[in-house]
Parts: sequence; structure tokens; C-alpha cells
Amino acid sequence: MNIFICANVSKEKSLDTVEAVTEKLKSLGFDITGFSDSREVSDEAELFIQKSDMVITIGGDGTIIKWGRYAAKYGKPLLGINTGRLGFMTTLEYNEIDRLERLKSGEYSITERMLLEVGCNNNNDTYIAVNDVVFTKNKYAKLPEFCVSVDGFEVTKIRADGIIFSTPTGSTAYSLAAGGPIIAPDARCIEFTPLCAHSLFGRPMIFSSDSEISVTFRGYEKSGVIINVDGDDDIDFDENDTVKIRRSSFALRLVDIDGGGFYNAVHNKLMTPLK
Repeated sequence: MNIFICANVSKEKSLDTVEAVTEKLKSLGFDITGFSDSREVSDEAELFIQKSDMVITIGGDGTIIKWGRYAAKYGKPLLGINTGRLGFMTTLEYNEIDRLERLKSGEYSITERMLLEVGCNNNNDTYIAVNDVVFTKNKYAKLPEFCVSVDGFEVTKIRADGIIFSTPTGSTAYSLAAGGPIIAPDARCIEFTPLCAHSLFGRPMIFSSDSEISVTFRGYEKSGVIINVDGDDDIDFDENDTVKIRRSSFALRLVDIDGGGFYNAVHNKLMTPLK
């Protein structure tokens, strides 16, 4: 098996973990296709991913999200090792490296996570979201009015600081903090969560993953809106624009070594206070 390793070396324990993981994988007879400690995915790194059988990230959830888009693009399973604080999406903690032996014995499973595809009529770019797509008002701006339609039918017009559309994976991220529900990762749906809505009826909603969602907005006293994809890509959004959100044709394949990874994470990392 050929494995590509990418690490967030700004995390305190990452460098030591990279060394330990590399030694462990080699002792198991695996080949290391390449290594990247860059915050950006270069053309060379993307080529390494194509040539690999599996991607291993060392860092936190942000590392998985950044590299997960490319692992999904090329259909490569991804195993995350946590050296951050929460690591909700990761499979192993930095002190559980010995469990990598299960890759050799085949004692692991792969779960698929749906992604979102985002496009705007003002450009030809397509964006992929592992977690969420967030619309927020410009700093110090008045509240804009967002209009959300599903499959051509208007669902709501709502004045708010912003709105979130998340995957089931992203339901435990910003959407959860904004009052949205936790959704099992194998569910197929798109979650809509308003941010500080100026309405008594601004509540989260769940849409089918087969739906196409359209978003426009109307400004108030020159209020503006910024769109952020997975906390990374920014999309320009004007009053005359329409953003389309739908389920991506790509899926992120996450390696689960122990089984029940999602529910264990919910219990240990969300329902139990962090020390």
C-alpha cells in the first residue's frame, strides 16, 4: 500500500507524530509516496495523492477538511490522526499509533461522507465543502434579507447576521454552535441554520440531499454579504447574484479503525467536558 502523509506542523505534537507514523508504516511494509507540511495543496502534492492508495493527515479537523477535498476528488480513503484539541473527525489520537497495524490486517472500515458543491452565477468556479457554506453580513453592516429557495420553491425570506448550509459532517461544527442539531454522518441531507435571525421563526431546517438550493439576498442600507466555504474559500456575492448549492458527486471516504467512530466522538468529545 502506498500512503501519502500530510501534516499541520504548527500543532505541538505533529512533528514527533510524523516521525512515529512514518517508522510504524515502514515497519508494516507500507511505502510512503510523499509528505507535505504545507498549508496549501500544491500541484505536486495533488499528484502524490493520485498515486497513493491512502492519505493520512496529522493535525486536527482543519487538516482533514483541507486535504479531504482532494482525497475525495481522487477517491482515496483518508485516515486522520489527531494532534489538535478536539479532532472530531480523526480516527486515532497521536498516542495510538500502534493501532495502524490494523491497516495491515484489514481490521478497519470506510465510511462515506457526502460533500456540497457550490457555484455562483457571477463566475465559473465550483467550490467543494466538506463541512459547510456560510453566508455572513459584512462587519458593521445592517442585516441583509436572505431568500432561500429549494428546487425552485421559495422556502424563507429572513433577515439575519447570516445563514449556514452544512453537510451531516458539518452539523457538529459551526451549525451546532448556532443551535443546529447533530446529524449522523451517514444521513443524506443538507442542514440549514440561521445565524442570529431577526425573527421568532428563524429555525434550522433539513433539506433532502437531492435538492438544489438557491440563495439570493437583498441589502439594507448598503449591507453586504460574504460567502465562506469550509472557513477557507471566499466568494464575492452581490445583490444580483444567485448561489446554487447541491450535493457533490464526490464523497469523502474516512477510515474507521475501531468502529462506531462517530458516536464515540459524540460521547467523548461533545457530551463530555474537555479537560
